[in-house]
Amino acid sequence: MAIKSFKPITPGQRTKTVNRFEEITDTKPEKSLLKPLKKSGGRNNNGRITARRRGGGHKRAYRVIDFKRDKLNVPAKVASIQYDPNRSAFIALLHYVDGEKRYILAPRGLQVGDKIVAGDQAEIRIGNSTSLQRIPLGTWVHNVELRQGKGGQIARGAGAYAQLVAKEGEYAQIKLPSGEVRMVRQGCRATIGQVGNLDHENVKLGKSGRSRWLGRRPKVRGVAMNPVDHPMGGGEGRSSGGRQPCSPWGWKTKGLKTRKRKKSDDYIVKRRGK
Repeated sequence: MAIKSFKPITPGQRTKTVNRFEEITDTKPEKSLLKPLKKSGGRNNNGRITARRRGGGHKRAYRVIDFKRDKLNVPAKVASIQYDPNRSAFIALLHYVDGEKRYILAPRGLQVGDKIVAGDQAEIRIGNSTSLQRIPLGTWVHNVELRQGKGGQIARGAGAYAQLVAKEGEYAQIKLPSGEVRMVRQGCRATIGQVGNLDHENVKLGKSGRSRWLGRRPKVRGVAMNPVDHPMGGGEGRSSGGRQPCSPWGWKTKGLKTRKRKKSDDYIVKRRGK
């Protein structure tokens, strides 16, 4: 079991669980692959809050991840599996034979010392990256490109994978984690396997302070506000709002579909959900 629970000495430890990080082999990041990461507090370039409930949190450095996997036909050795504070998945440090170092998302089952490669000559093996046209049907893949050469955009979170279900003409059909089936050009690249750290979804924070460490601020209900702050605020005594649930700007919420029609929707074979 990779999840650790605690003896409830304090109220915050009663439901708290943490990852045991058994897969992690190194705690010191590669300095050449670090970049500074500035906090925005949910504010845009005008200083206005556009994403609410953001702010605070522990200081982080950004790990530069190779989503493109464009170093073709050059073998690499997995030097270590590391924790990345900026994502739910673990990352793997690769040492290429020419001396270059890069980070990739660590697939489930990847071990230190494994040899991996990206390119059209790559074997169908965990961690290798190749084009969809070379991958057999039914294979689990992650870090899938939507546009050739842009880098992986789909199935990048912990435990995520997409499944290659069909090939027809110049397009392949992949089943996404949401259940949606989508057409992608067969020239797009994907990495074999499932993203690691499957136990991420089982971690319970246990106390509100741990949310603050992650940069998440408290969420206040609209009915607890004053009328000047929210359409559902105010009223004598405790009220339930007296209207349909809405946002502070009056937009209906809880079930209202907000997805806009995009040109890329033509590539959706089957919608997610029922």
